Amino acid sequence: MNRNLDLTEGKITSTLVKLALPIMGTSFIQMAYSLTDTMWLGRYSTQAVAAVGTAGNLLWFGYGLILITQVGLGVSVAHAYGRKDMEEAKRYISNGFKLDILIAIFYSLFLVFFRKEIIGFFNLNQREVIEMAQTYLLIVGMGVIFQFLNPVFSTIFNSGGNSVTPFKLNTIGLVANMILDPVLIFGIGPIPSMGAAGAAIATTFSQALVTIIFIYIGKKNKEIYTRVKFFTKPDLYCIKRIIKLGLPPFVQTAIHSSINMVLTRFIANFGDVAVAVLNIGTQIESITWLSAEGFGSAISAFIGQNFGAKKTNRIKQGYKKGIQILGTIGFFSSLLLIVGARSLFRIFTPDDPVAIREGIHYLRILGLSQFFMATEIGTAGAFNGLGKTVPPTLIGVIFNLLRIPMALVLSSTNLGLLGIWWAISLSSMIKGTVSPLIYYHMINNKLCHLVENN
Repeated sequence: MNRNLDLTEGKITSTLVKLALPIMGTSFIQMAYSLTDTMWLGRYSTQAVAAVGTAGNLLWFGYGLILITQVGLGVSVAHAYGRKDMEEAKRYISNGFKLDILIAIFYSLFLVFFRKEIIGFFNLNQREVIEMAQTYLLIVGMGVIFQFLNPVFSTIFNSGGNSVTPFKLNTIGLVANMILDPVLIFGIGPIPSMGAAGAAIATTFSQALVTIIFIYIGKKNKEIYTRVKFFTKPDLYCIKRIIKLGLPPFVQTAIHSSINMVLTRFIANFGDVAVAVLNIGTQIESITWLSAEGFGSAISAFIGQNFGAKKTNRIKQGYKKGIQILGTIGFFSSLLLIVGARSLFRIFTPDDPVAIREGIHYLRILGLSQFFMATEIGTAGAFNGLGKTVPPTLIGVIFNLLRIPMALVLSSTNLGLLGIWWAISLSSMIKGTVSPLIYYHMINNKLCHLVENN
């Protein structure tokens, strides 16, 4: 397995890229799970896509819960690595896992026992779609523990500068999902066609497989997370610090996903095809935000280690070079979505001309905001690396909340459904402009003081 990188030494650009590429690859793998499900379900039925897309809102909320541990633990471990304090890193890892598992258990129970009420919120039009969504949520809810554990394993490796191992292990899970999806969705031989339920089983099994391999590899190579004491009294100081750092990103994601649920309810008024368009379009658009989140995680780990090592100039240069790379990614993503809208959408719904037409509108409107989305996410990674997780949360919450009144106003005009797409795109543009400006104002001018008081 790949040895950890010391992010406090060496050329900044090459170090960032070497760390970021596998993290981005891992992010793409997480996206590919959903893309694979959506691609096969799109060939099964538009109703199945709408069902899984609706249930997916709750998985997005769950991803926010994961951030409590993922961000808080990642920043704390990166700072410990920068100070060369392995005992401190072990303490945070031990308590981070305890917190992560506890949250996962409660969320799993919530999804399983309240799935009918959850899906009922969206006011879906067809009984078939409602039942598929409830079944999908039941299966995924029972296996949610694995979706909580794998990002934490990955974060521990990433914070230590080893982003290759998580990439390799998550790739195994993706391959398993790609094989199982068509088999379980459409059926083969004695295996019946299960539709949306088949997609849920494939995803859950694949995530469980990755968890098992993380544990096996950890024991085999004596990784740091296998050398901690799990069955000890929780360290309240460590848990409080993890929650303090991770709670703001969770709040932002939770509010964002809640806003998306409200928007999905608005969109449902335009029909189930519109809901399917949102689901497919979001999957395609995730090319940008998952790339940006992967690189943003690398920026966070890089700045976190250098913050712990008190290397001010290296922090400044790391952010500058990281944003330059992310801006380039965002620019080309915009071109891809705008120019290739028709071809991209037809991959998922080749036989539904109405969905294709509406999907083209979605991608071209959202394509305008991809550059700004990338810079916002990268800047959030920089804030997180410094342990300043509140500013990006406030920016995200304020401007994401604006989507609701903007969507109501714009969709009530002649724009109709397009007004909701414009509300989402415009808010991303604003966030991507405001976030870097605030970072420079709040951080660059006070960085030496922050580092000295670390």
